[in-house]
Amino acid sequence: MRFAGAAALVFAAHAAFAQSAPPEAVKELAPTGTLRAAINYGNGVLAQKGPDGPRGISADLSRELARRLGVTLAFVTFEAAGKAFEAAKANEVDVLFVAIEPVRAADVDFSPPYVLIEGTYMVLKDSALKEVGDVDRAGVRVAIGRGSAYDLYLTRTLKNATLVRAATGGCCAMIDLFRAEKLEAVAGVRQPLVEYAKSHADVRVMDGRFQEIRQAMGTPKGRPAAVAYLRGFIEDVKQSGFVADALKRSNQPDAQVAPPEK
Repeated sequence: MRFAGAAALVFAAHAAFAQSAPPEAVKELAPTGTLRAAINYGNGVLAQKGPDGPRGISADLSRELARRLGVTLAFVTFEAAGKAFEAAKANEVDVLFVAIEPVRAADVDFSPPYVLIEGTYMVLKDSALKEVGDVDRAGVRVAIGRGSAYDLYLTRTLKNATLVRAATGGCCAMIDLFRAEKLEAVAGVRQPLVEYAKSHADVRVMDGRFQEIRQAMGTPKGRPAAVAYLRGFIEDVKQSGFVADALKRSNQPDAQVAPPEK
């Protein structure tokens, strides 16, 4: 009975949150009357191109948020997280889906993370670089997407290796650069690198990670009611199973739902 009572309380809290959106939050999240959601196709774990527009967890969260706010939804699509971030800085979008990063926090307020993914390296199969820690050596060049979360992180943390930046954060652009320039490694999100390696026998993806990428929803600075609502929204969709279901629908079983924020 005690378990049933606790479950009922959780359900009641979820139902109450799902039905209520303070007017000030609605105004700040959709100042034009439409929720403008930035979708980054550069991260295939979060967004994929579908026949009728964006699909994946970013699109599903955008639709659910718009539904709860009672506003129309407009997708604004980008090929790299850095481009979506620049649009948020310019107040051209209302929400975006990017990794929590100190550099970005000056211009964007973040929700808690809703999903965790790994940043790792891919190298040629016969490379002398065996482990993640081997990459930070003098003479090692790493292909990376300009402005991506892992670009920002590795810029801070690598001491000896050299980053060579592709124009966008998309996996294809980084791998093309890795191939064309005969670089020693390419950095990126694990899932697309693993998918590429399945059909290219001359490369391998390293075990382990250089970064846990904490994906969150963000909104431009100066919208306090908006970010307060997003924080509650994200905790609610994690707890209710919405995030797990969205990942399953978009065939992303390796992405991990972030734990509740303490």
